[in-house]
Amino acid sequence: MHKLFSTILVVLSIMFSSSGQAIEFGGRQFPDTVTLPGTDTALQLNGIGYRKKFIIKVYIGALYVENRANSRDEVIAQSGPNRVLMHFVYDEVSGEKLVDAWNDGFESNMTSEQLKALQERINMFNAMFTTVNENDVITLDYVPGTGTRVTIKGDDKGVIPGEDFNKALLDIWLGDEPADSGLKDAMLGN
Repeated sequence: MHKLFSTILVVLSIMFSSSGQAIEFGGRQFPDTVTLPGTDTALQLNGIGYRKKFIIKVYIGALYVENRANSRDEVIAQSGPNRVLMHFVYDEVSGEKLVDAWNDGFESNMTSEQLKALQERINMFNAMFTTVNENDVITLDYVPGTGTRVTIKGDDKGVIPGEDFNKALLDIWLGDEPADSGLKDAMLGN
């Protein structure tokens, strides 16, 4: 069993290390590297998986970081750019449900003091969301010194400033109380 697991890890690392390749997941293609506007740093696909609500697949979530990491702390310790990409596979998710999910994620992974300090920016973030449908894509791109750029269906919605906001946002997926523990493991390449 250990040998099989080791072989699988080797194959996956080869797949993820090849430059310029696309990774197929859920019948969709995801680049293995991306470079965010305003940076010259190639981000690596750290992990990819489904966000599920009960047994229903809602979206495919992908995490891109400068240096691959297998733990939340390793990801949070990186001060460079990052991207969370969500490719929706469910028919329709209302803006209200997205905002409820964001708020649950922030509240579950922050102290009341942290939440209070970020509340104005969380409100700005929440105001950007509308209904999304199957095949719509949301990207959350963090660029140091600029902030987290929110793009929905190819439309630039704006930037939320602060590295502290980005780290709190990442904790929605990677924190102690993630939105989906299976997706957390997948995004961390585990």
